[in-house]
Amino acid sequence: MSTQLHHPPQTPVPEMVRRFDRTVERWFTQVRRRPALDRLAYGLSEAGNHSRVWHGINLVDAVVGPAITGDPTRRRRAIRRSALQGIEQAVVNGPVKLVFRRQRPVPLDDHPHDLRVPQTSSFPSGHSSAGACAATLLSLDLGHPVLWYSLATAIGWSRVHVGVHHPSDVVGGAVIGLALAAVASAAWPPPARPAAAPASTPEPDPRPRR
Repeated sequence: MSTQLHHPPQTPVPEMVRRFDRTVERWFTQVRRRPALDRLAYGLSEAGNHSRVWHGINLVDAVVGPAITGDPTRRRRAIRRSALQGIEQAVVNGPVKLVFRRQRPVPLDDHPHDLRVPQTSSFPSGHSSAGACAATLLSLDLGHPVLWYSLATAIGWSRVHVGVHHPSDVVGGAVIGLALAAVASAAWPPPARPAAAPASTPEPDPRPRR
């Protein structure tokens, strides 16, 4: 007797979202198979696996940051960011992906570089949500938002380029990551930085003036 596999029902995708995906995908089709872009995209996609790039940045900041800036809270801030990053990924790759069940894009014919293809729901992109969350937390702690959000955007772009996400997965993931970062910042504020020492005032010259 044959046994049929029963796959969970897929979440319906609005036609407007499908049109958006098809439009963006046509552009990506034109820029794939370009060696330089492929190397960049696959490298970024690999760096984003398990939020490795973001945890790496936090590790460097925890080790080097206090010595450079003299701020003793830098290490605790970096540890907090990585802890929140882990919570964010558990939420997105667990409950959120169970709610939104979406098939991955049609696999590309071949991949010019090694690629880890996840088996979870396509929506939302975990790389994109992690990037948006990490970029927000880093910007609040360290400044330089253009740098962090540019890196997060590049990693999100890479997931469409390598063919494992629809464009709307990346957009939705970014929105979810931003929302989770806002909730996390309110629920677990960063350690307060030490107050700056007041500027010393010169003591008056006790010698009488002539």
